[in-house]
Amino acid sequence: MKKYHITKKHDVWQFKQENGKRSIANSATKEEAVNNMRGFMIDKVGSVKIHKTDGTIQEERTYQRKNDPSKTKG
Repeated sequence: MKKYHITKKHDVWQFKQENGKRSIANSATKEEAVNNMRGFMIDKVGSVKIHKTDGTIQEERTYQRKNDPSKTKG
């Protein structure tokens, strides 16, 4: 499963594949970055870690939901 991250670098939110050299999309806001990620992941399988401005992980999402390896309630 491919891994992706949304992180803030300088004044830009980047959506990129883990260890990728180039961003898939750059956005002015985190909300815009998440919306761009949703559109990109619509037909992909992967894990996306959404980071806070300090670099810590805020949330992790799995696409497609049926491919989520952890079968937990919630």
